[in-house]
Amino acid sequence: MKVIDILRVKGNTLYTVQPDEPLSKAAQIMAEKDIGSLVVMEHGDLVGMLTFREVLLCIVSNGGEMGRTLVRKAMDDHPLTCTTETDMDEVRRMMLDRHARYMPVMNQKMLMGVISFYDVAKAVVDSQNFENKMLKAYIRDWPAEDDAKEV
Repeated sequence: MKVIDILRVKGNTLYTVQPDEPLSKAAQIMAEKDIGSLVVMEHGDLVGMLTFREVLLCIVSNGGEMGRTLVRKAMDDHPLTCTTETDMDEVRRMMLDRHARYMPVMNQKMLMGVISFYDVAKAVVDSQNFENKMLKAYIRDWPAEDDAKEV
C-alpha cells in the first residue's frame, strides 16, 4: 500500500497558514475546522508544519499566553515529508521514529496532501479487515474432504 491510496480515500481538502500570521489565528482555524495541523506555506513552498503540539509548547514557554507570537516561531521548520509513492511501512516507521502525528505529502515541490497517524492506522486496519474477509471466504468455499475429487 502506498500513500497515494490513503489520499484517494481521504480527499484533497488542505488547510495552510503563512509563517508571518499570528499563532492565535492559526489556532483558531485549527479549532474551527477541527483539525490537528496546518501546513505552513510561503511563496508556494512548504516551510513548516504547525500542530497543536507546537501551539501548546509555545503557550507553555510564554507563561501560558499566546500573545503576538507568529506561526514562524512555533512551527516545526523541518517537518517529515513523504511522496505519494512512499510505502506505508516506511511511513509508519518514519512517523514512529519522529513521534510525528502529521506528514505532508509532496510531489517534487508541490503539496499533495497531509496524512495523519490516524489515516495510516485506519488504512492498516482496513487492509487487515479486507484480508481477513478474503481468507474467511476462501476457507468457507474450500471443499470439504468428503467433497474433494481425486484427479
